[in-house]
Amino acid sequence: MHAYGRAVHGGRRVDIATVAGLIMAGVCCFLAILLGGGNPIAMINIPSVIVVFGGSTGAVIAAFPLTTSLGLPNLIKKAMFGVTADPAETIKDIVKYAEIARREGILSLENHVGEMTDEFIIRGIKMAVDGTDPELIRVIMETELEAMMDRHMQGKMVLDNFGKYAPAFGMIGTLIGLILMLGSMEDPSTIGPSMAVALITTLYGAIIANAFAGPIGDKLYANDQTETRLKTIVIAGVMAIQSGDNPRVVESKLLTYLPPAQRDAFLEEQAA
Repeated sequence: MHAYGRAVHGGRRVDIATVAGLIMAGVCCFLAILLGGGNPIAMINIPSVIVVFGGSTGAVIAAFPLTTSLGLPNLIKKAMFGVTADPAETIKDIVKYAEIARREGILSLENHVGEMTDEFIIRGIKMAVDGTDPELIRVIMETELEAMMDRHMQGKMVLDNFGKYAPAFGMIGTLIGLILMLGSMEDPSTIGPSMAVALITTLYGAIIANAFAGPIGDKLYANDQTETRLKTIVIAGVMAIQSGDNPRVVESKLLTYLPPAQRDAFLEEQAA
């Protein structure tokens, strides 16, 4: 089990909170139908699926560049499976590199690049070792951070728009069903079933928006915040190493990015 609620599965990390939350939302909807005396099979209506799923997907494709909208499956995968580094472990690594630079000189870090797993750290350390101007290092790394945030925000916008369009197409499906129902008013016995089918599209739209697109989009945003903080820690650490700061000073600087509880746990672990 990972410190951030992730479990290793098939070489990837499964975000347990995301998967469990989506399953719980689905199960609650299913139980509500059963406990209400309904038949879950009766909730399956192919024309409604076509209107809501097909219509929402088409609207998203129209709203974004094709490569962006077709990346929706990857966005879902990133929310459910992904590797999010532990900020505390990142700080430990950077402090270790600061100790090496302090003891053996910053050029010695070139011999340890092979041990590094974070590409962002590697790029920063390599620039520092090459004697790149400190301000240029900061500009390059912050530009990469901003580019990452823009990509993540665009991905979240795809989910947000999917959640926005789904209820709208649910209403469109309901209106279509009502129009068709009113066109066959000769048989009053068909009004009830026809009304039920018409409302299913609204149900589909609400479920997609609130039990799928909304939570996945919010998870992507939360992951973006975590990764942004990690990269901010890395930038601060690389700049501190480049300037030759004492490892203890480097550690103190980086710990300010952690919440108090995590900071205290880090210091307790180090003391032990």
